[in-house]
Amino acid sequence: METLSEILTSLDNLDNSNKNEIENKIVSFGTQAVPALVKELQSIRGLKRGVIAMSLIRLGKQSVKYLEDAAHNNKDFEWVAKYLIREINGYQAA
Repeated sequence: METLSEILTSLDNLDNSNKNEIENKIVSFGTQAVPALVKELQSIRGLKRGVIAMSLIRLGKQSVKYLEDAAHNNKDFEWVAKYLIREINGYQAA
């Protein structure tokens, strides 16, 4: 089984054909993946960022505290964190 670090590294070779597979692998790590995902999300762009963001949304409420903490410590990231928190709250309600 791949480690979360290996999966995050595989995002460098990400394309539309494998993004769902990688997202599912990330989500399979559950809550333990959230801190690393939030950290990674603050420094990446593009398709990679979308996969990590969607993974956090799918992981749900356990992501919120880490996103709030990151927003507090990184004002440039604040709008991203707030957006994801809104999406998580909506995703959980659906």
